[in-house]
Amino acid sequence: MELSDRHRHFLWVEQAAIPAVFNLLINGAIAWLLFRSITSVPLWGESSSGVDLLITGFLLPFLTCLIVSALVRRQVASGALPPLPTGQLPLSGWFRRSVPARGAALGVAGMLFGAAPVVLALDLAGAPAIAAGSFVAYKAVWAAALALLVTPFVGWWALASASEARAAAPLPQASGP
Repeated sequence: MELSDRHRHFLWVEQAAIPAVFNLLINGAIAWLLFRSITSVPLWGESSSGVDLLITGFLLPFLTCLIVSALVRRQVASGALPPLPTGQLPLSGWFRRSVPARGAALGVAGMLFGAAPVVLALDLAGAPAIAAGSFVAYKAVWAAALALLVTPFVGWWALASASEARAAAPLPQASGP
């Protein structure tokens, strides 16, 4: 499948590079706000790295799906982002599911495949508490990597969904003389 230059820019820059940088900054700031008053972050407990990573593993893909889907739908409707040609829609009908359903599925996948393996490895290794500053840096980089993996899929599904909706929408009627 051949993508236009605009669609390649959309996927690689707007849905990969920019979200990675945004999530690096925003998740670093959130972690700093949550953990700035303590010297070390334990793996388990109320304020802990394990719980924080698991929650982020779900929320980052879920919220990304809700936000990106709305933005892409608006961009396609306004003409700022051209719809995919009908022949370039994904073969899978996954993009036809509701936005919350796609977001929840991605959130569960982010938690199971992005956060849980890291937390499990730390737990099995008997990792001690992490210095708060180190955890903030780790969390920021980890969230950027998760966004880099998830957001292009979210953008692609949102573009496919908006493209199909636009193709199915009736064309505006010209008014008579």
